[in-house]
Amino acid sequence: MAGDVAREALRARVRAMPWAVRLQLRALEAGVDATQRRDGTVNRFLFSLLVDRQAPANPARPDALGVRSVDVTVDASTGVRARVYFSAPTATDTETSPRPVIVFFHGGGFTYFSAATRPYDALCRTICRETGAVVVSVSYRLAPEHRFPAAYDDGEAALRYLATTGLPAEVPVRADLARCFLAGDSAGANIAHHVAQRWTAAATPPPIRLAGLLLLAAYFGGVDRTESELVLEGVAPIVNLRRSDFWWKAFLPEGADRNHPAAHVTGEAGPEPELPEAFPPAMVVVGGLDPLQDYGRQYAAMLRRKGKEVRVVEFPDAVHAFYFFPVLPDTGKLVAEIKAFVGSIGPEPVA
Repeated sequence: MAGDVAREALRARVRAMPWAVRLQLRALEAGVDATQRRDGTVNRFLFSLLVDRQAPANPARPDALGVRSVDVTVDASTGVRARVYFSAPTATDTETSPRPVIVFFHGGGFTYFSAATRPYDALCRTICRETGAVVVSVSYRLAPEHRFPAAYDDGEAALRYLATTGLPAEVPVRADLARCFLAGDSAGANIAHHVAQRWTAAATPPPIRLAGLLLLAAYFGGVDRTESELVLEGVAPIVNLRRSDFWWKAFLPEGADRNHPAAHVTGEAGPEPELPEAFPPAMVVVGGLDPLQDYGRQYAAMLRRKGKEVRVVEFPDAVHAFYFFPVLPDTGKLVAEIKAFVGSIGPEPVA
């Protein structure tokens, strides 16, 4: 009885969101469910028709925020591309003030979306404008056509591209590659963690220095269900056990379970990951109506045990992917937190 009352209270909090937001979330859920085939594949054509509206790049003219974007090829051999966002130089931009770089990985359970997906395009534009950073949003290869570790390989490829090629000629600002942040939401946050772990473990030469991690509603997992997964099952939008299991099965190696190191990184069901000394400070964003919230807190606790700097930012009434919706007050608060985190980390001191 007490459990029923608690679940009804959670449902009431979800219903408190604006009706237009709830309608769009339902449409997203319907599109995901309609395109997940029984054989574990995804009907991408149908998904593009139902859900995945694409925004074009705008290299010539800035948008209403003053942001332009250009699409680049990261790796011609794999077809991986990225969209680079930048705002126009201002009177305070000089040769001595290069911009930080935020490499962003979109979510979608490793199986959906791209840098051009409209909510991600809009979010990256806002982050670019508010932080002053150059944002590089990566369209990594999707599962199940490209399973683990393809997405992580593509993340590393994006960093190598920046290290060797730099920003494209169409971008008239300088990038500070010693202030490179990895960011992502949901599955993209998982990718950001693993790319950071790989990059800092390798003998990577300058100019790339990872200055920070921004993990929004991080998609980690485990065979044992967390309390938040169970309590919010059938209550919270987008993420439920059935969909989540589909996404992990699509991404992980054939026969692997959710305790695979790609999914389970917090040590409850196996060894904790080895984090190099250069592993960067992290900001972990947790929504109180997101079934993944326990994984976010467990991840932050693991970082602390490893002696890493971490800041947890909680939004008690936030659902998964709340940042898709600018109308929600928490979206503006999140962008302000991202701006503060990026601004708090300066260039590496000169030895």
